[in-house]
Amino acid sequence: MIPFLDLKAINTPYEKQFAAVFKTFQEKGWYILGDEVRLFEQEFAHYCGVAHCVGTANGLDALRMILEGYKILGKIQEGDEVLVASNTYIATILSIQQAGLVPVLVEAEDRTYNFNFGDLEKRLTAITKVVMPTHLYGQLADMERVNAFAKAYNLLTVTDCAQAHGAETAYGSKAGSLADASGFSFYPTKNLGALGDAGAVTTNDLELATVITKFRNYGFEERYISHYKGINSRLDEVQAAFLRVKLRDLDVANARRRTIAMRYIAEIENDKLQLPRWDGSKEHVFHLFVLRCEDRDGLRDYLLERGVATTVHYPVPPHKQNALSSYSTLSFKVTERIHNTILSIPLNPALTDDQATKIISALNAFK
Repeated sequence: MIPFLDLKAINTPYEKQFAAVFKTFQEKGWYILGDEVRLFEQEFAHYCGVAHCVGTANGLDALRMILEGYKILGKIQEGDEVLVASNTYIATILSIQQAGLVPVLVEAEDRTYNFNFGDLEKRLTAITKVVMPTHLYGQLADMERVNAFAKAYNLLTVTDCAQAHGAETAYGSKAGSLADASGFSFYPTKNLGALGDAGAVTTNDLELATVITKFRNYGFEERYISHYKGINSRLDEVQAAFLRVKLRDLDVANARRRTIAMRYIAEIENDKLQLPRWDGSKEHVFHLFVLRCEDRDGLRDYLLERGVATTVHYPVPPHKQNALSSYSTLSFKVTERIHNTILSIPLNPALTDDQATKIISALNAFK
């Protein structure tokens, strides 16, 4: 069986390095907000090409704290609206609600899976203050267009970069540097994955970074003296140490992902399947390789019988989730069609060439 994702295989090459940094971590005896977090923040900020990185407990909190920070700074207020993708992961939307703001869902574009810009403009109101695109599946949203839209309507831009570590524009600007602020998840399945939950905020805004640094730690101005009503959402010291090890190989791992994706796109020939649109650039880091099939469930069963595990990202769109029942009367036809037809096939740095060949052969034989 070819697993959809074998995290043990991905992390096995790092075992000795993980053991060494864990030994150092134990010897130091400093477990919260120590040198490893500080150094990872510096290194990840440098990698993304920004001035500041603030480690957080997870990606949802990273997005939420950006919005909380802007509230503290007086740039937005409770009840303001945030434009967000209708086909994103639910955590993106929950981060907006948890910050006391109102998510306004925007229809998806049928091939890139990012914003439909015609619908984006229609969703504007007098209390729209933020536009929050998701770089879904590892492909950058059209940030030139997003930023031009934001500038025209005096909006803040916040990007959900949870699936796009290392994606970069033709000009070499990386995900995390393309908006006013960005939120990352380092959940173990991500391109840069920890061995547990972890996240970060990146920004060039010193004032925002300073507020979030306090807010993640109970709002402390100094120990036991709270300046804001903050939360507890700190990047774990040992996870920061593991992330520092894996960050050094991120570009190599992403290149491997693109190599496999290139094979899939060149060699999968089946008119029942719709493959991702990709121009071959570094704007896509293929966190997921998502194809489309009208008989998605039939294809999934067929592949499983042939020893290929798959998964669906995501089976239920946000506006159809019980947790977001207030949106249940809305209709997003493209988003619903996407969610009913998408299937993610194995693609990760641990996938072998032989496994990729087997996957391609199985897909080509599907009738």
